[in-house]
Amino acid sequence: MIRHWKAATPAAAGAAALLAAAVALVPGRLWPTLGQLIVGHWLVLLLAVAGVAGLTVGGVLWRRSQPAVEASAAPAPPQRPLRPLPTWIIPVGALVVAGVTWAAVWGLQSTIPAGSGTALQQAQLRVETIRTGLSVGAGVGAAAALLLALRRQQVTERTQQATEYDAGEKRVTELYVKAAEQLGSDKAPVRLAGLYALERLAQDNPVHRQSIVEVICAYLRMPYTPPADKPSAEDAAGPEETTQPDPREERQVRLAAQRILARHLRPTTADGTPSPTYWKGMTVDLTEATLLDADFAGCVLNDASFGGATFTGTARFDGATFTGDARFSMATFTGIAWFVEATFTGTARFDGATFTGDARFSMATFTGIAWFVEATFTGTARFDGARFTGDARFSMATFTGIAWFVEATFTGTARFGGARFTGDARFSMATFESGVAFVDARVGDGDRGVDMWPAGWRVDLDTRRVVHVPVTEKPEGDAEPK
Repeated sequence: MIRHWKAATPAAAGAAALLAAAVALVPGRLWPTLGQLIVGHWLVLLLAVAGVAGLTVGGVLWRRSQPAVEASAAPAPPQRPLRPLPTWIIPVGALVVAGVTWAAVWGLQSTIPAGSGTALQQAQLRVETIRTGLSVGAGVGAAAALLLALRRQQVTERTQQATEYDAGEKRVTELYVKAAEQLGSDKAPVRLAGLYALERLAQDNPVHRQSIVEVICAYLRMPYTPPADKPSAEDAAGPEETTQPDPREERQVRLAAQRILARHLRPTTADGTPSPTYWKGMTVDLTEATLLDADFAGCVLNDASFGGATFTGTARFDGATFTGDARFSMATFTGIAWFVEATFTGTARFDGATFTGDARFSMATFTGIAWFVEATFTGTARFDGARFTGDARFSMATFTGIAWFVEATFTGTARFGGARFTGDARFSMATFESGVAFVDARVGDGDRGVDMWPAGWRVDLDTRRVVHVPVTEKPEGDAEPK
């Protein structure tokens, strides 16, 4: 604060020096004319100065009042604090007013021509000039008082704003704590009410959205065992006293939590218009969570962590955009995994993931490195039309079903070292700009269907390994499938 005062003092002195230099440059013969102009039009000049000052202050206040963040129902936090006025402002201001008044009186007195009129007329002119000079000084003093009143009003508004902000933050904290407590209830309707209360709180308070998303994700990360399709004999015997939530009721609560997350991670509605409920830039951490029929189709995930998660039922990520890293390491997909036309801007980690059903990555785009090391594909693995801008690493992966890479594009290096292809492998019309490697890759025993390997690779029927052959040799199974 002292540094600001030290910086303002030389600036004020420099401005005063420039003003004095400008006054000194005015020729002496013009002073009578300026004096007469001021005397004759002092009211107009005073109104002009007041108008310019009002427009300047209004413009500054309007610019400061423009919203810099997303609209929120919560009170806005106070702006930067006002610096207290230094103690020398008042005496310096009084000296400035006195100096302006004296300069105005002296300048006007000097405009009275010597020896003109009678002594009474000259006295009347002097009195009139003194009155005009005092009016100028009073105008300057009024302007200073107006600035002080404006500052006092700003202090009052800042105080009121801080009071409202503290009250709003206290209310938000109370609602947040109450909703979080509801999530710990043993009654499913109470937990549902807590979820929807958190959703409404986040919608009205953008600054708290990330923390509320983290609470919902933490709830989904809690241990959970989905109920069996048919109730067991113990369930059919009737309810017992227990502190554990009913798995069937808990299923509905978890589905609601997943829908809340997905609804606010979609930037557009079903008809393609911007969604008013979209929460931009959210980070989702569902590590080791149990997700039921997860539907994140069309969502935009800033930084998504699904490592070790279990996807029960269908997992939909088709059309989703991962702006950061997408972590699915060691995840388990028990149903169909939809990643059709998904976009992975950062690193896509599926190393060690298990796909029990079909894995559909058709037309997906991988901008960063695509990690599928030691991944297991029990069903059909569809990567047809996929684009791999970075390296694609499928080393030690297991393809029990058909490995479908038809028309896929690999800009970086494609590595399938140590991979095992039990089902058919189809790489027809795939493009490898930086090469492909199948070192130690093997195929399953028994008769195989129609394999379509990249140019320069085929299966050695004796060792069941994928070996490199000269490009001139026709690869095995390069005919189109029936």
